[in-house]
Amino acid sequence: MKITEQIKQPITYEMELFEQKFLLSMSSKVALLNRITHYIVNRKGKQMRPMFVFLVAKMVDNGQVSERTYRGASVIELIHTATLVHDDVVDDSNRRRGFFSINALWKNKIAVLIGDYLLSKGLLLSIDNNDFDLLKIISVAVREMSEGELLQIEKARQLDITEEVYYDIIRQKTATLIAACCSLGAASVKPNSDHVESMRKFGELIGMAFQIKDDLFDYGEEAIGKPTGIDIKEQKMTLPLIHVLNNCSKKEKSWLINSIKNHNKDKKRVKEVIAFVKTNNGLEYAVNKMKEFQAEALQILKSYPESEYKTALELMVNYVIDRKK
Repeated sequence: MKITEQIKQPITYEMELFEQKFLLSMSSKVALLNRITHYIVNRKGKQMRPMFVFLVAKMVDNGQVSERTYRGASVIELIHTATLVHDDVVDDSNRRRGFFSINALWKNKIAVLIGDYLLSKGLLLSIDNNDFDLLKIISVAVREMSEGELLQIEKARQLDITEEVYYDIIRQKTATLIAACCSLGAASVKPNSDHVESMRKFGELIGMAFQIKDDLFDYGEEAIGKPTGIDIKEQKMTLPLIHVLNNCSKKEKSWLINSIKNHNKDKKRVKEVIAFVKTNNGLEYAVNKMKEFQAEALQILKSYPESEYKTALELMVNYVIDRKK
């Protein structure tokens, strides 16, 4: 059995019901909107975010979920989908998960409007049901994701990122949404309890590890195999590169910065940068940091009693580190 199926096993029923409720939450009187939202739903990814919501809810409340849990999972998926649609417009990307993106098929104006529609649907789903605590969790996440993206753009222009700034960027850009999933799951069944904050922290730690894993993919599979160098071409500052930049000689640093700023389209030069980062322990350093976040996340789970939901969450933490794509 695939690891994602193992993780999903304790929440199979909830995930099936969620899919029905999610499709309903997207419906509109406008035929074009329904056609596009249908296209989105039929090309969904692994659905890790709703899985976090249900697994956390069931772990903290002895296997129980409520209607609020379904709404929380729908809100997070609506908002997450809205951000993906907008991201594809911002990045001028024509593909998403191997399929055409919304902007490729229906152009940018419609894609932006679809993103806005999904965002408002998510907010109204909370407001109409008086889930103001859940709305606050998700609104904070949206604000932080926007700030994280803008901070990354600002810093990429200067290439002067310290490790601390890098952690701020990935905490806001990536980790905040997974943190929101986990705190939503806890808040949906145990509002105003300590579980909400401890699960938020748990999700944040997984998100940090998840992003560092993504950084490592840029250097080829498990630091071997075919290097990709896409992040370098896009002048994205990743942890292996930041570590090496901050720990090499002045001469090497200026060569690295010059390579990233002025020669990032030169395949040979990009390969040289990748080789330099590997030789100077950039990958080892990033792997160790990723494992520290993983260990901290697993430590938080230790305070919860044994259950199939806790086991599935432990599998999820390890899957984030061990995944191959």
